[in-house]
Amino acid sequence: MVAPRWPRLAYSAALYGLAPLIGWRIWREQVPTYSRLQRLGLRLEPLPPAPRMWLHCASVGEIRAARPLIEGLLARFPHHSLLLTTMTATGAQQAQALIAEQGATDQSRLAHRFLPLDFPGAAKRFVARVQPELALLFETELWPNLLHACHRQAVPVAVVNGRLSPRAFSRYQRLRPLMHSALANVTWLAAKSSEDAERFQALGSAADATTVVGSLKFEQALPEKALEESERLLHAWGPRPVWVAGSTRDGEEALLLSAHRQLLTRFPEALLVLVPRHPQRFDEVAEFCEGEGWSISRRSLQQPVTASTQVYLGDTLGELSALYGAGSVAYVGGSLVPLGGHNVLEPAVLGKPVLCGPSLENFSDVAEPLLAAKTLTVVATPDDLANALADAFTHPARAQQAGEAGKAVIQAQRGALARTLTGIEQLISTPC
Repeated sequence: MVAPRWPRLAYSAALYGLAPLIGWRIWREQVPTYSRLQRLGLRLEPLPPAPRMWLHCASVGEIRAARPLIEGLLARFPHHSLLLTTMTATGAQQAQALIAEQGATDQSRLAHRFLPLDFPGAAKRFVARVQPELALLFETELWPNLLHACHRQAVPVAVVNGRLSPRAFSRYQRLRPLMHSALANVTWLAAKSSEDAERFQALGSAADATTVVGSLKFEQALPEKALEESERLLHAWGPRPVWVAGSTRDGEEALLLSAHRQLLTRFPEALLVLVPRHPQRFDEVAEFCEGEGWSISRRSLQQPVTASTQVYLGDTLGELSALYGAGSVAYVGGSLVPLGGHNVLEPAVLGKPVLCGPSLENFSDVAEPLLAAKTLTVVATPDDLANALADAFTHPARAQQAGEAGKAVIQAQRGALARTLTGIEQLISTPC
């Protein structure tokens, strides 16, 4: 596939023009143990041993969703190491937590670095230094200069779990020449659905380089360590109604607390476990809850949940599964506000009945089978949410049955991981 150079050159010129703003973003998105020069493709050492594969995930949600793939790569290709990159500081922390959980052998084959900014020189330095045998980009991480650098250095590129929501597709259509230029450098695009494949092809992806493999999100395994912590929390909290609101966003907590206030009139002992999506909002949400008169305990401060605690703030990273597991019902955030929702499979894989708001555009493909199985319920208002929670607590056997139906749906949808690993194996064994 031949694409013109000018869209990428114009894009690079725009990046240089925005350099001051981008520099501020670098300063903010930082982890003390990493050099900021990694954003320029420098100070990457030490790297895991060669031959190595490189997998890029944007942030926390993508690292979580990619976990089955990461573990599958380490098992399927025992002679390769794997370099993970992320764009955000929270993604880096999630990657570090995942690496810490691996066995000693896999830890030595797995490392994390920050992705360089997509300036031409930084992209070229990064690819030349890493020298990956294969580049894997998770979902929609199409960085034109990085893709061009891979092409120039004969590194095959696979987009895995490729997804393109209608909203993202609409945005990218305005940049179709640039996207066509970027997609020309993709060796294989493993789309999660036929709709995603069609959108990628409309932007310039070659049909013969595109395969529908299914969603890797359905490959999530039961997190055994998280379940152990869930059991500990359940024992500590005692027999009280508990619901967990995970990945909540700005403006959403007020709606959830309104629903919780209504719920308490019917279930006075009910406990809300509130888990904001972004750590920079932890203190803000705590102050908001306290300002509204709620009795809260903060997980980060190891404050115990007492009989008077109404809200338990899950203000830590990497523990969402453990907290979901400790509730009877889960609400997945980013959905009562118009932000497209978050991954409804995270609590469903634990056998929990799931609630969410109407904004589910980013996860409509995984939501649809759960909606059909009636393990996922959409609520439009705080009143609807309070009523749905009360119904679940009033009829626990029915709620449990809905949760078990969700686990069955996830099991039936699996297979994307095996198909993705088979495709990757062919790329590694076939010269670019």
